[in-house]
Amino acid sequence: MTIEFTLNGRRVTAQADADASLYQVLRALHIASVKCGCETANCGLCTVHMDGRAVLSCSVPAARVQEHDIVTLEGLQEEAKALGGCLADEGAEQCGFCVPGLMMNVLALARENPDATDAEIDAYLAGNLCRCSGYMGQRRGIRRYLDSLKGVRA
Repeated sequence: MTIEFTLNGRRVTAQADADASLYQVLRALHIASVKCGCETANCGLCTVHMDGRAVLSCSVPAARVQEHDIVTLEGLQEEAKALGGCLADEGAEQCGFCVPGLMMNVLALARENPDATDAEIDAYLAGNLCRCSGYMGQRRGIRRYLDSLKGVRA
């Protein structure tokens, strides 16, 4: 089937099997930040924004993205750079495999709830698995990023 949608601000046309997921379509379009770590919608590595909301691309049927707006980390480079700096400053990056999905969720959180408490951050990111860290550095980096958006020094 042929699907048309906006990807990172650009109109694209893609071919997909009837049972394909958005994840599969994005990888076929050479979107490297979208990863698959579980194939069960449990790890958060495939997170993208669909019409401004964070979704797991492995669980979104490709046919469902027709005429929708999809944004990946490649489309959010300025925001990602600022967030990445905050994460690095707090020692939150280790192997980096989980970082793109984590960043996509944090960027969505920043839009939806910029004043999130630590408990709200933890709840929002509950589906992001990291096998390297204890999440404390990530939480500190996220807090630093959210505070930086308000002009507050962490």
